[in-house]
Amino acid sequence: MSTHILRAGLIGLGAMGRHHARVLSSLDGVALVGVMDPAGDPAGASRGAPVVATLPELFALGLDYAVVACPTALHEEIGLGLAEHGVSALIEKPLAHSAAAARRLVDAFDQAGLVAGVGHIERFNPALQSLQSRLEAGELGEVFQAVTRRQGPFPHRIADVGVVKDLATHDIDLIGWLTGSEYATVTARTVSKSGHPHEDMVAVVGDLADGTMVSHLVNWLSPLKERFTAITGERGCFIADTLTADLTFHANGAVPMEWEALSAFRGVSEGDMVRYAIPKREPLLVEHERFRDAVGGKATDIVTLSQGLRTVEVAEAVLDSARRRVSLPLRNPHPDLAVVTQRS
Repeated sequence: MSTHILRAGLIGLGAMGRHHARVLSSLDGVALVGVMDPAGDPAGASRGAPVVATLPELFALGLDYAVVACPTALHEEIGLGLAEHGVSALIEKPLAHSAAAARRLVDAFDQAGLVAGVGHIERFNPALQSLQSRLEAGELGEVFQAVTRRQGPFPHRIADVGVVKDLATHDIDLIGWLTGSEYATVTARTVSKSGHPHEDMVAVVGDLADGTMVSHLVNWLSPLKERFTAITGERGCFIADTLTADLTFHANGAVPMEWEALSAFRGVSEGDMVRYAIPKREPLLVEHERFRDAVGGKATDIVTLSQGLRTVEVAEAVLDSARRRVSLPLRNPHPDLAVVTQRS
């Protein structure tokens, strides 16, 4: 047990906030000393910590750091208040509702000299942690392509942003982290089919600075819940399922070429498949442990605000690209009418 107890506060008791409260209430070396939520705590999710309605009331409880789990639209206001009062912060993703707001948060915490991070929880999924280590060690060789699919039913907890800034920011962040390369270009298409004001489906293709091709399919319109990441390179393909925290590797096979016309062609064929046995700890707990250690002065791997800002910038580029669609003239815009005309 740690001898020094850090005093933590939580802002927001929504769907994600309740999970943060659960972890904070039992985290070694941390005491959850208060929760702020203007709606109170009718479900008793605060785990016995006092619940207040305003930031000044939360500050009065004495905080070393706070976890921000309120709606995205409030991240900037709450984050700037924490920085002004010298309180370190773990801010749920996305960092802010806009790149400009995210940049103001980066500047505020930098100027205050405080530890601050973004809750991109997928980085702490066991399958992706193992995958990142293997890619960093060069097990795949040159990386050619990164593909993600993240889809499922509409989450009624989300009202202030669309699927790009909510779900797709997971994939934008994790692909940059897994490959160690920044997004260089993006092209996207969005649709809104559920009657909500924001987009609920997006398809993205792009390139990273190192030449890796990227593809993301993200939506809130599927009854199938899927969390799929595939990284393909010169030695094969890694596939991570973050719902089950499974990581598999499909190796390139070697097939002798006896056909003279194809003897110069070097392709790949199906080889061995390996599913790795990896420890499966809860990602949210690991994320909190890393942030606790960072606040305590230890060198640890957290998602920095600068990284969170870059993710929001890419998300805005995706939305901007979707608004700039290039329309092609249709060769026959009314094929049924043409058939009738020809027959008459």
